[in-house]
Amino acid sequence: MDKQIYTIGDRVEKVCLICGESRGHIVALINKNGRISRVNCPQCGTRSTFKKGSKTESKLSSGDNLAPYDWTRTYRKGQGMLHHSFGRGEVVAVIEPCKIDVLFSDKVRRLVHSQAQAALTTRPGI
Repeated sequence: MDKQIYTIGDRVEKVCLICGESRGHIVALINKNGRISRVNCPQCGTRSTFKKGSKTESKLSSGDNLAPYDWTRTYRKGQGMLHHSFGRGEVVAVIEPCKIDVLFSDKVRRLVHSQAQAALTTRPGI
């Protein structure tokens, strides 16, 4: 049986007790045996313990074929992307019609999306 090795900054699935949703958490602490000890929720920022037997399947595994980030594309919550500077990411929230929060290995970053559509709707005469 293969035992997956995690490092600080990896993402694992866990139910957040504060948010009440299952989402990707960021590994914050690993014990001397190499097991996950604490994780951070990217949505509410809560640091919680990680119990043995919890679901540890990463949403964005290394085998996924992710499309490169495109600011003209419209994204939905849960979609993955490959950003040229930040690496693999997952949309965790749609903030406004043209802004999204994306979870990367280091932190959640706010990016723009749907910019081509926004430009067409705000410019009169087009």
